Amino acid sequence: MTSYSLNLGSPAPSINVQHWLRGDPLSNFQLGKIYIPVFISITCSGCGPALVRLAQVQEQYRDIGIEVIGIVTADEALAEVDAWVTKWLPNANIRIGFDYSGDMDEDWLKASLSFAVPRAFVVDRDGRIAFIGDLVKLEDVLPKVIDGTWRASAEAKNAEKERIAEGETYAAVIVS
Repeated sequence: MTSYSLNLGSPAPSINVQHWLRGDPLSNFQLGKIYIPVFISITCSGCGPALVRLAQVQEQYRDIGIEVIGIVTADEALAEVDAWVTKWLPNANIRIGFDYSGDMDEDWLKASLSFAVPRAFVVDRDGRIAFIGDLVKLEDVLPKVIDGTWRASAEAKNAEKERIAEGETYAAVIVS
């Protein structure tokens, strides 16, 4: 069994990026707000459209304190990442952090058995991980996180079991 430490109900790790391309720097989550850190890469064909959709989600839920944070963990040059973000989000008001140290990859993706991007996390109002997974599931999950029913639900626990099983299977394949 693969070791992992970030899952449903875990306290959210801090945001440790070295450069903010968009928005004010953020290192800790404010209690009472819901955050959606999304890990993306400029080499991922689905990441640009995912960012556009997330900008729409943030705008839709702005009045209740939901904030999307794009996290680019990559070896690409800062100028390349900035150009890519500008192409996909010319006017969107989403924080975008660039982590070239690998800390975010280690503390979030690897710690949660996440191996593909885009990968969304939802940090609930208590500063805990409420969801880790595919962006397409956010439409169903987010209203339940907002009303506080998601994290303790059987649906959340089942989704978490499936996610962990998939992560362990993928980890076993890449290790062998």
